[in-house]
Amino acid sequence: MEKSKNIILRIALLVVLLASICDAAFAQVRVGMAWQPTPKAYDRVARSIELAGGVAVILPQMRPSSFDYDDDELQKKYLDNDGVLLLQYAEIVKRDTYHGTAIDSLMRGIDAVVFLGGDDISPTLFREPQPWHGIAGDECDATRDVSEYLTMAYCLDNDIPVLGLCRGMQMLAVVSGATMIQDLGTFYSEQGIEYNNLHRSLRDASGKRHYTPHDVQVIDRSSLLYSIVLSDEIKNVPSWHHQVVGSVEGTELKVTGITPTQGTDIIEAIERKDKPFALGVQFHPEEAVRQHLDNTTTASNFMQLYEGVSYFRALINKVRD
Repeated sequence: MEKSKNIILRIALLVVLLASICDAAFAQVRVGMAWQPTPKAYDRVARSIELAGGVAVILPQMRPSSFDYDDDELQKKYLDNDGVLLLQYAEIVKRDTYHGTAIDSLMRGIDAVVFLGGDDISPTLFREPQPWHGIAGDECDATRDVSEYLTMAYCLDNDIPVLGLCRGMQMLAVVSGATMIQDLGTFYSEQGIEYNNLHRSLRDASGKRHYTPHDVQVIDRSSLLYSIVLSDEIKNVPSWHHQVVGSVEGTELKVTGITPTQGTDIIEAIERKDKPFALGVQFHPEEAVRQHLDNTTTASNFMQLYEGVSYFRALINKVRD
């Protein structure tokens, strides 16, 4: 009888141990979505995070302690006439980043962060500041730039896993000190080459743009990117951008994905060599997820649903490792 009790007790302890292991392995992972001013823009990313097994959380706006705001907007004194962050204030953001802010409390309980696509980044925040490209319809959002710069710097300094999507990849590059190309059309024009608009479609008759599919070459089999896609090529990524990372020379970044375009290798993926998970992709896996979930007429043009979700699952799995 005593022997049977011992066996039952050992089995019970084993069950409890296994349950604890399972709870730890499948504990909720809270994935923050970096603040931006358009609520509906979170939807595609939130759905992707949830499909990957995470809990999507909209992060609060991050503000330098010395800057003044009207509601959620930087006051006009910080901006030039084109809405670009003035150089003198960009230098403060780059120098002080998140120090002296309440970001520690605002980020409490966040396990990883996704940085979304969107408007251009103020070129005053670049390592080598540039004049704004001046293209109407491709303006900057300085308020968002400041919030994301602080959030990205905080995540990198604290080894919080990050995934940057399109603009999010560019913010990873800017905070890491990479150089930027503000407009591909201008870049090719300066070389006397007519750009083929591979990375962002022209407007249609109604004035709308649409995501365009193209392939990406994975150039490093030891990379995070390769561990996600398990292939030397990513087929049919949803693309919509006119800015790109120019060079990562002299930074902790490495290039892991490219798309050869009219004689130039356009950078499509970057990673921080000194961080456990800091990946940026110049395309939109979350858009592929949305189109497949919504069964759109163009869904078959892009990567499969499971492929889109895989980037978010890798981020979440890194937290669970």
